[in-house]
Amino acid sequence: MILRADHLAGAAFIGLALLVFALSGDLPMGQLSMPGSGFMPKLVAALMIVLGAALILGARDSHPLATLDWSDVKHALGVLLIAAAATALYRRFGFIITMALMMIGLLVLVERRNPLRAALYSFAVVAATYGVFTYALKSPLPTSPWGF
Repeated sequence: MILRADHLAGAAFIGLALLVFALSGDLPMGQLSMPGSGFMPKLVAALMIVLGAALILGARDSHPLATLDWSDVKHALGVLLIAAAATALYRRFGFIITMALMMIGLLVLVERRNPLRAALYSFAVVAATYGVFTYALKSPLPTSPWGF
């Protein structure tokens, strides 16, 4: 059997879903009419397992792993590092600061865009997202130590 890219991706999705199941095991499921805090992580993990299995089953159409071009690894690592830093800083610096810095970092450092345009775009997207979640959905987002 030839190991293909979709075999690896499907197995990674299944492994990540099993990790989510393990980490959300203590959260209450609740009922369908009133779901608990463990409902959504377990639902998403179950879907990831199903879709990961479908990816593995349809892997014969993907490229063999040995023939993949790995020249874009530097780009992927940049995205991964910036997203990991934003995840680590999210509660400390709040939604507005963290998401704005993450978007600016992705656009300027990874995508090599104009810094001024990247900052304007990032602040506009973050402000719109904050407005939707805070005012339209009435869902509070973490704030910074400075209150925003």
